[in-house]
Amino acid sequence: MSKILLAEDDRTMVSLLTTLLHMEGFEVVALDLDDDVSAAVAREHPDSLLMDVHLGGQNGMEIVKNIRQDPANRNINIVMTSGLNMKEECLKRGANHFLLKPFMPDDLLKLLKK
Repeated sequence: MSKILLAEDDRTMVSLLTTLLHMEGFEVVALDLDDDVSAAVAREHPDSLLMDVHLGGQNGMEIVKNIRQDPANRNINIVMTSGLNMKEECLKRGANHFLLKPFMPDDLLKLLKK
């Protein structure tokens, strides 16, 4: 079973994504808004990180950059999401994929199953 770490500030989105991913057979660890995402990656060792670019007081771009600086994290599949088209910036910082919100569940599942 693949483990997904979910860093999203919209509670409704967290609930919907958690349900969807569980139904598809993923183990999901949803973070609270004040959780340190980099520390959670080190603690949880996820296969994938699904993260919103804007996380309340945290900057998703900086988080991805910090995660990618650790060689132990090079195999994590990072999927970033935003309501703004920030694909180029996310990929430059180290994300594997970018999804523009709102996205179709099938598009997300394809990226997580790669």
